[in-house]
Amino acid sequence: MKVLLIKDIKGLGKTGEIKDVKDGYGKNFLIGKGLAKLATTDVLRQYEAGEKRKAEQEAAAIAKLHEISKTLAATTLIIKRSLGANGSLFGAVTKDEIAKELEVQHKIEIDKKHIEIELPIKSTGLFDISIKMGHGIHSNLKIEIVGE
Repeated sequence: MKVLLIKDIKGLGKTGEIKDVKDGYGKNFLIGKGLAKLATTDVLRQYEAGEKRKAEQEAAAIAKLHEISKTLAATTLIIKRSLGANGSLFGAVTKDEIAKELEVQHKIEIDKKHIEIELPIKSTGLFDISIKMGHGIHSNLKIEIVGE
């Protein structure tokens, strides 16, 4: 019996492989537990179409991330904060604030987990921060902290 593996199975194979197994093992265990499907032409065609669709979606997502990366590199984000008596900020500028201001000012949604700040931003001025967006795509963003 030929089966298409839906999940990785230790000692048998990886997802997407077609394996020849004994009838009882294939029907009762693999197909019964949802780990494999009977390798018919329809099932193989559907699996290949699904894989192709996933690859296209991933390529589209990567292209979108590249566009966002180019936009971020050309953007300067201005954050206004109140200053203390000695001209320093109350607290530090957080990743959450940066993500919210990016969305408000430039309509760019970035998860705060992707923003990397080396040292806490506790004063006014111009700062460079790194944004890692996944799929090996990195971008730099200039942030200008202005006192009110």
